[in-house]
Amino acid sequence: MSKLQSLVKDTVIYGLSSIIGRFLNYLLVPLYTAKMSVESGNYGVVTNMYAWTAILLVLLTFGFETTFFRFVSKENSDVRRVFSMSMQVISALCGVFLLAVFLFLPSVADCLGYAATPEFIGMMAVVVALDAIQSIPFGLLRFQKRPIKFAALKLLFIGMNIAMNIFAFVILPKLATAYPETFSRFYDPANQAFYVFFINLLCTSAITLFFIPELKMFRFTADKRLLKSMLEYSWPLLLLGIAGILNLHADKIIYTWLVPGKQGMVELSIYGASVKVAAIMAMLMQAFRYAYEPFVFGNSKEKDSKELYAKAMKYFIIIAMMAFLVVMFYMDILKYIISPAYWEGLNVVPVVMAAEIFMGIYFNLSFWYKLNDETYWGAIFSFIGCAILFAVNIMFVPVYGYIACAWASFAGYFTAMLLSYIIGQKRNAISYDLKSILAYTALFAVLYGISVANPIENSILRMACNTVLLIVFVAYFIKKDLPLKNIPVIGKFFRI
Repeated sequence: MSKLQSLVKDTVIYGLSSIIGRFLNYLLVPLYTAKMSVESGNYGVVTNMYAWTAILLVLLTFGFETTFFRFVSKENSDVRRVFSMSMQVISALCGVFLLAVFLFLPSVADCLGYAATPEFIGMMAVVVALDAIQSIPFGLLRFQKRPIKFAALKLLFIGMNIAMNIFAFVILPKLATAYPETFSRFYDPANQAFYVFFINLLCTSAITLFFIPELKMFRFTADKRLLKSMLEYSWPLLLLGIAGILNLHADKIIYTWLVPGKQGMVELSIYGASVKVAAIMAMLMQAFRYAYEPFVFGNSKEKDSKELYAKAMKYFIIIAMMAFLVVMFYMDILKYIISPAYWEGLNVVPVVMAAEIFMGIYFNLSFWYKLNDETYWGAIFSFIGCAILFAVNIMFVPVYGYIACAWASFAGYFTAMLLSYIIGQKRNAISYDLKSILAYTALFAVLYGISVANPIENSILRMACNTVLLIVFVAYFIKKDLPLKNIPVIGKFFRI
């Protein structure tokens, strides 16, 4: 049980940094939605651009974050050699990428619909290249079980980003008004997206400097055998990553093609802002992933590894359901994360969060093929899910708008999750506690259904009723799977 407790501890550290960081980053959402009007479509530009960078990041990392873990976890592995080879591959890819972007910047900008603002493309190209390079030092910190530095750097980035955005969107406009001769040339209210991208560039560049100690570990490695082995392992992960990130962001890229013109950017602004409310589920996924990868690879040779994976899956699903209920039960408060002008898109939140749960379960299931070095299975499942996502978007977005994007993600992730479970149980069966998971799911569905059907219009009374429902779920969890008497220190006060 100590190993599972170690997973919980690391998840808490990573989770706190992720949750605190995301919460602080949430402060930017009301700022952006307040300063960027829906009609301007500026937030749609930000949403679209970050979708592109997410896809490019997957391409440039080339699956080497997971590959790094796999190879340093092998017996008699040379950490420095694996680290150096990973850095060589990623740096080479990023160098070629940046060279191509800046050689053909006008054409690339025109192709993506940013002919008038090619600087957006240039800035975000540098950002995504630096992020890709940073992924390996961040992976090294996780392998070395140094979550404190990992968390500190993540929070430092968020802190710098928030401070600079507050200056750009709150202080600078006031300075431009009060001292136009000095500051007006630095502020363009019609080009607010520029500040978002420029600030990201500054913050990412600053964080890179903190990896100098880790980068000193780098040595040029001419190990063709190691390179070949790592590439053979990573390329299916690349396909898996592409499909996975397309599932997350393809709708935000193709939306402006399916709904062209200013209207597309306006609707994308509403959808992009509303999805931010559901991001608490993404926080949970990210925190769990940071801790789970080293946990799985580090315990793959243990006799009780499958039992540990089954327990981890069960607790993940329980916490994910609880997170879903918290967000939906207190939507009357959480909706103020975004400006009221964007509230019409909040109907996508429960669908997006359900899709996030499917994605998390799929991630948990994925380790059977990663541990078996059969990563091509992940690519197959993800591309099938991605194909469904594209089909639903293309068929229904022109008719139903952005709500179709949410249901497309739901259908895509559900399919990938189901396929991974069915095939995984045939090739590397794990005895998941399906009876208990189904019981939790039934309770979850009943409680959420009661909340949705609640006729009370007063928001305070409605949230009070929802609190009772949430307590029921938590009490069931404590009774069945989290006996308080077994928790160190506080356990002596309970006999549950």
